[in-house]
Amino acid sequence: MNPTKVVRENVVKLTDLPNVGKTVAADFAKIGITRPEQLRGEDPYDLYVRFCKACGEKQDPCMLDVLMSVTDFMNGADAKVWWDYTAERKVRYGEKIRV
Repeated sequence: MNPTKVVRENVVKLTDLPNVGKTVAADFAKIGITRPEQLRGEDPYDLYVRFCKACGEKQDPCMLDVLMSVTDFMNGADAKVWWDYTAERKVRYGEKIRV
């Protein structure tokens, strides 16, 4: 969902989360996540590795930005567009992104 349209009190399904549409929601299901509350306390990098393994190939690093956005949101941060996390991802993970 577009982060500007997210209302925290109305988040019930994965597609209610910022930056999550049907495709990303389906990818979450591949790793056993079917409800937004399951993302509380999750590490975005660990989720990224799980996504890569479930899909059988390395995912675009922008997926890690999406995962950072949804885990931050579920841990209380404001909803932001995924690309707001790109610079932070590069600093935080740098060349670590290997699967």
